[in-house]
Amino acid sequence: MRRREFLGVLVGGAVTAWPGAASAQDYPTRPIKLVVVTAAGGLMDVAARLTAEHVGRSLGQRILVENRPGSGGNLGAEAVAKAEPDGHTIGLIQIGNVAINPYVYTDLTFDPLVDLIPVAPVTTSAILVIANAQVPAQNLRELIALARREPGKLSYGSGGPGTAPHLAGEMFKAAAGIDLLHVPYRGGTNLVTGLLKGEVQAGWSGIPNVMPLIEDGKLRVLCISTQQRSKSVAGVPTAIELGVAGFDYATMMGLQTSAGASRALVARLQAAIAKALREPDIVDRMAVLGMDLRENGTADYVAFMRDDIERYRTAIKTFKLQFN
Repeated sequence: MRRREFLGVLVGGAVTAWPGAASAQDYPTRPIKLVVVTAAGGLMDVAARLTAEHVGRSLGQRILVENRPGSGGNLGAEAVAKAEPDGHTIGLIQIGNVAINPYVYTDLTFDPLVDLIPVAPVTTSAILVIANAQVPAQNLRELIALARREPGKLSYGSGGPGTAPHLAGEMFKAAAGIDLLHVPYRGGTNLVTGLLKGEVQAGWSGIPNVMPLIEDGKLRVLCISTQQRSKSVAGVPTAIELGVAGFDYATMMGLQTSAGASRALVARLQAAIAKALREPDIVDRMAVLGMDLRENGTADYVAFMRDDIERYRTAIKTFKLQFN
């Protein structure tokens, strides 16, 4: 299926799977590999390991988590895209892999919009805007005022070029009417280290990575990226509350598999995932990590993808972003 056809399906409505050779009969026949496109210990890795045991139990096979970080998640996504379409290789994929990377990486050897099938969403999560404790801005309004007084002097970090936090930062700059220098790091952990060292003044980060440092006073939290506050950090205001009109940003991670898997096979995976996301221990643990479970199925996943593809495509064109 060509990209144009895929995008037409997204615009027209939800997708479950494409007809293919893989059959759901007796699936799975061996352990399943779950590829995570980020490094071990990160938010996606934790989410993968929390759900793997329950999903594997429903399917009657072990699920083995394999971390394949690198190139904005492209290495892991490529491994899933090029696997046999028999459901024994699945991936926990960032929304950026399908909504951002096809438009900013010119050297991809696969097409995420064609070679991957969306199976089901797992979680959405907000991002925090954080600052070095030495920055002379106690809140978001003061940071914006400081940036307006000294355009281009302040910097913000992200977990890498072309990542969702990077795009969030660029869209935030436009919404707030400020100029900040973007400094990309190799992952969220390195970003936090750079903030602590004062290499950058601000950054965009997932909630679990920075909450202990915020509580210890080593970093300062300025706002949360979503339209509504998060239960896990209820005291943190939204950017909208602080005057950045219309800014609403969340990331999503979901399970995908290689194109060609049958509808019946994907449906079995969907049922196992939905069951896992209702388990009380997963619900409680994810909430602590600032992640909201999404068990509305593939239609919800595709709707989110459709909206983000359009939003990011516009942003990437506006900001003239491209990476090799």
